[in-house]
Amino acid sequence: MLFMVIESFRNQDAKSIYRRLRDRGRSTPEGLQFVNSWVTADLARCFQLMECDDVTLLQRWVTEWSDLVGFEIVPVVSGKDTAGALSGQL
Repeated sequence: MLFMVIESFRNQDAKSIYRRLRDRGRSTPEGLQFVNSWVTADLARCFQLMECDDVTLLQRWVTEWSDLVGFEIVPVVSGKDTAGALSGQL
């Protein structure tokens, strides 16, 4: 399952986040896959696409970063898959 993770950097402190990322890596548990990420121009938020079959892996990862980041997590499906699911109804 895919999840769009919207991270809000606490105190807009991107330097602390990227420092930890450099020093420790993403700290993702086995089974949670990072797909890609995008950061806003003002360094206030990051949008990450993550993939896993067990949502508790995502929850464990969130706890590793919750001191620096606020999270909103949205389950998502690709537009192509959605179009296929709706094709018989259009």
